[in-house]
Amino acid sequence: MRVFVTGATGYIGSAVVRELIDFGHTVIGLTRSEQGAKRLLEVGADVYHGDINDADSLQQGVAHADGVIHLAFNHDFSDFEGALATDYQVIKKIGSILAGSGKPFVTTAHFNGIASEQEALSLAKRGVRTSIIELCPSVHGEGDSGFVPQLIEIARTTGISAYVGEGNNRWPAVHRQDAARLYRLAVEQAEAGTRLDGVGDEGVAFREIASVIGKHLNVPVVSIAQEEAHAHFGFLGALVGLDIPRSSHSTQQILGWQPTYPSLLEDLEQGHYFNI
Repeated sequence: MRVFVTGATGYIGSAVVRELIDFGHTVIGLTRSEQGAKRLLEVGADVYHGDINDADSLQQGVAHADGVIHLAFNHDFSDFEGALATDYQVIKKIGSILAGSGKPFVTTAHFNGIASEQEALSLAKRGVRTSIIELCPSVHGEGDSGFVPQLIEIARTTGISAYVGEGNNRWPAVHRQDAARLYRLAVEQAEAGTRLDGVGDEGVAFREIASVIGKHLNVPVVSIAQEEAHAHFGFLGALVGLDIPRSSHSTQQILGWQPTYPSLLEDLEQGHYFNI
């Protein structure tokens, strides 16, 4: 299968590209830079020059593919509404090209991205084999630049590794390589209109995350009150106390997907998150 991948040089996208190639697929990776093009060529992918901020530039890449995986997203929290609006336009454009083709289209759920999800799911009635993958707050592994590295930097800066209250609230997590396998299985097998949960750890107690961070940084592990969370964690203050466990049981049944890579705590214990 020729698979067009947006976000092909990103943290998750680069793992998806390798996974697809390892299983015999041809990848056309979207990139807007020569550096990105070089990385794609090095792993055996074809290069398509374009930009998600110009949805029309996706035309030929999508049209000449047998399936599409959409991973590109602008994680600029200073204009998150703008990023969601761009994502909606990209999904709308991809859908208009794939309509009636029966081809697979795998996209990613984003916080408050209801319009994008509705647009993607509507394509299932227009002859597109659409599926939506919802990932976890932590997609962990080497090269991670998400929430966990930010928690580590906060602990390093403040001299304490904190959790809120008793720290029993749980975060789901998935290893980057397990997520990559899920995207491959989705583009290969998922039926139209399927929602999939990319969950490895169903719920890791936040206190346990803080404890491993504290151990590796050799700083105290401390409970703080909810009203102190914003001052200590910044914009993460609204998230660190949430109890948001999730299960991937139905996804595992639908696709035969089994997370096999290290859990979040095992990954943290390997130490690569703490290399400066």
